[in-house]
Amino acid sequence: MSEEARGPLGPEPSSTPAPSPRTGVVASPGAADFGTGDQAEEQQRTEGPTLQAALEAILLVVDEPVAEVTLAQVLERPTHEVAAALRGLSAEYTASGRGFDLREVAGGWRFYTRADCAALVERFVRDGQQSRLTQAALETLAVVAYRQPVSRARVAAVRGVNSDGVMRTLVARGLVEEAGTDPESQAVLYRTSSYFLERLGLRDLSELPELAPFLPDDVENLEETTK
Repeated sequence: MSEEARGPLGPEPSSTPAPSPRTGVVASPGAADFGTGDQAEEQQRTEGPTLQAALEAILLVVDEPVAEVTLAQVLERPTHEVAAALRGLSAEYTASGRGFDLREVAGGWRFYTRADCAALVERFVRDGQQSRLTQAALETLAVVAYRQPVSRARVAAVRGVNSDGVMRTLVARGLVEEAGTDPESQAVLYRTSSYFLERLGLRDLSELPELAPFLPDDVENLEETTK
């Protein structure tokens, strides 16, 4: 065939993409997008859950309040970040009216049911049975709470009756614990426990209500007779 028969266009263009002028590698359509989804999933797995999610997961399984510094060590995050996240979660639960609350008590944080739901929760868990402290136990616990550390003899002097059996009950329930011995009499001293703070929803003993309004008018004479 003559040159004229081929026409002026020359050979037909190839459908294969031209190699890159820099690398000589032929680029495939969509190659830049290949694996983008896998990379995103891998990045998410590497980053892990958010700080808030991690805190919620841990606090759901604890059986006693956990300190901020402990949570910070476990999560390997600064303590101030953990503290801010905890307070943010607590405020969020309150603002949204959730049935549970995140509270700071006894030097740590723990989930509690909302006070508004107390009657419903009690109805669910009580099952017709109640376990209450006796009047003697409440009196003894009050003496220990406000006079600690205190010996059994001192408690008996304040109450005017032997309190050994009641003290053993309070220790067995974890509300009271030993706090060393008196340097003069060598008597065992007792104090309230962190479980006591937890059960009353207190951060520390400074949040105990003032005792003065509940004392009799002749409290000074009472103090003298109990010394």
